[in-house]
Amino acid sequence: MAVFDLDPIARAFERFISDLGSVGWGYLAAALVLSLALQLCRARAWSNTLRAAYPDSGFRDREITAAFLIGTGLNGILPAKGGDAVKVVLAKRSVPRSSYPAIISSFAVLAPFDSAAGFLVLLYAITQGLLPRLPQIPELPAFEISFWAAHPEFLILTLTVLGIGLIALFIVLARRVEGFWARLRQGVAIMREPRRYLREVLAWQAAGWVCRFASFWLFLDAFHIGGSAETVLLVMSVQAIAGALPFTPGGVGAQQALLVATLSGPSRSAVLAYSVGQQAAVTVWSVLVAAASLVFVFRTRDWRGLMREGREARDPA
Repeated sequence: MAVFDLDPIARAFERFISDLGSVGWGYLAAALVLSLALQLCRARAWSNTLRAAYPDSGFRDREITAAFLIGTGLNGILPAKGGDAVKVVLAKRSVPRSSYPAIISSFAVLAPFDSAAGFLVLLYAITQGLLPRLPQIPELPAFEISFWAAHPEFLILTLTVLGIGLIALFIVLARRVEGFWARLRQGVAIMREPRRYLREVLAWQAAGWVCRFASFWLFLDAFHIGGSAETVLLVMSVQAIAGALPFTPGGVGAQQALLVATLSGPSRSAVLAYSVGQQAAVTVWSVLVAAASLVFVFRTRDWRGLMREGREARDPA
């Protein structure tokens, strides 16, 4: 079984630091601006979702946007989507008379479009033969990928148990907690208005995906890999796979292993330098934006306290 090895990533990061002079700074700056635009589009879609759930609350879009940016920034440095707990707490504070179940369920409104778009990107990569073949996957130097690929029976068993558990939980909650389900339905209220959903959620998500595509293209140019539609779709599919494996912050390790196995043309070291450089740049940029949002919008620096509050609220919710 392959063992997760950080040495190649550390060497790639060293190369990235030593080759900073050759990075296309104009492309990099534009790519980071577009990555922020992506998050702003997603934040606007989420804010519109909460406004439909609480039409009389009179909350400010600025605070919901800041909460979204803070959660996204923390997700880049915390495993298992730890920033989402902070995002939920800050949104709960910003929307008067809101409930945690409704805030949490509001994320589900963003899922259909994101899932469909991600599936189409992944389907394209598979049908075009861009991703590594199944026999190669267990050899990738990333534990979270190689383990499941090397033990498909255990993967199927795990997914089956999780599915049964979710169904059982659904049945128990549906019978015992009617008020809980009423609050959950409140979080997805905008989906009962199809035209409003298309205009205020899906349209913003689509704009965000355009920004994502353009930012990846510019990142590839900034690190001299060369942007193209095919390469961007490949990188997006790799990121989707790595993001589905939240064992490490931002899917670090899994993302680099898949890119080395899939990007043809550039050398292994060049691909690693690009992947590590892009992820480092986006992470630092997102954390800076999150810190600024936390300080200037919510007037606090205690993100650890917010995480604790989020976990305490999320468990009973």
